[in-house]
Amino acid sequence: MADNKRSENSRRRFLKNIGTGLGAISVGGAAAVAGNKMIDSSGEKVRVLTAEGKVLEVDKDALKELKKETNEKRESAREGIPNRKFIMVIDLAKCANARKCIEACQEGHMLPKDHEWIKLYSIQDAEHTAPYWLPRPCFHCDNPLCVSVCPVGATYKRDDGIVLVDSKRCIGCKFCMTGCPYSARSFHWKDPEVEAPEDHVYDPELNTPPVEGTVGKCVFCADKLRNNELPRCVQACPMGALYFGDLVEDAITNGVETLRFSETMEQKHGYRYLEELGTHPSVYYLPPVNRLFDYESGLDGLSDQNRERYKKTGPRDAKR
Repeated sequence: MADNKRSENSRRRFLKNIGTGLGAISVGGAAAVAGNKMIDSSGEKVRVLTAEGKVLEVDKDALKELKKETNEKRESAREGIPNRKFIMVIDLAKCANARKCIEACQEGHMLPKDHEWIKLYSIQDAEHTAPYWLPRPCFHCDNPLCVSVCPVGATYKRDDGIVLVDSKRCIGCKFCMTGCPYSARSFHWKDPEVEAPEDHVYDPELNTPPVEGTVGKCVFCADKLRNNELPRCVQACPMGALYFGDLVEDAITNGVETLRFSETMEQKHGYRYLEELGTHPSVYYLPPVNRLFDYESGLDGLSDQNRERYKKTGPRDAKR
């Protein structure tokens, strides 16, 4: 109970005044609600086909309002949250390959179990060094190559540092996948296995449901940030290995403890992965020094498929 209270207080201190959530709307036979606003019914009905293949009869004016609110969310997603520069710090000494960050991400973004926006790698820097676990989300680079190669502007970088993908604009050309040197993007080969609610309104900050034939990736849970919450992966990590914060405020938190970012980087010799590429990632790592968990403990309870994946470890460069 004490840990939960500390986590909530820490989160609120750091993310207070970060922004407010946007209300979703629901479409009914006669009227729709957008935020706190009621939409008058014209009485004229139109038939629409949902993403699940259902035919619904709705009021024509309500349908217009739904389109308007969807566009507003897409525009708001491009603007980002003012006066923020979001960063993530991953303490490799604390990571035990619990995979809770992956599961929370998959659940929150309606991803199939074989579809991972956060990837966990087994890394061994040299022949005689001990292996360790390295989580890799999207790095939300300040110089994102994925953005520069997108021919339709579907992927873009905001002022707060977050890189998003607008599935409504994405044409599935995969240029961004080839442009990303970190292999952080995934192609949606099929529709999600989970159905979205009927009143669901598309928002690139959440980017659900996945759209077949488009590209998806870690979005730093931008929708959570709008509601003063930490990303799903940070909240789910039982070891507290993931920290999230704001470069402007020079603060990071894992939900339990809040640290000064600059001091942490200096005292624990933080670094960025493949810094030489010049992409300037927004994800930082703390070296796996004085590890809290044995490497082998990260193999316990894994499926045969995942155990096979982690059988081979080698130099860092082999794991790009």
